[in-house]
Amino acid sequence: PPRTPDLNAFIESFHSNIDRDLFRKEAFDTFEEAYEAVDRYMDFYNNRRMHTSLRNMPPVTFAEWVQTLEDRSSFFWPREKAK
Repeated sequence: PPRTPDLNAFIESFHSNIDRDLFRKEAFDTFEEAYEAVDRYMDFYNNRRMHTSLRNMPPVTFAEWVQTLEDRSSFFWPREKAK
């Protein structure tokens, strides 16, 4: 996608979520423990966690739903902002 100021907001939101949901709740003794915990969190985040920006669906479910739509043009860049 084109570079826009909005794109950074998505990764900042993710960082806030993983910090709140994982790093503030668990301590890791080894790199392997941390890696496995982040891997589990990523699976949760992408496959089971509801996202308000995706009509309260997990990303995988939302992507599957979008593929069923006859007109998917509004879900791909460039996208106009709602007025």
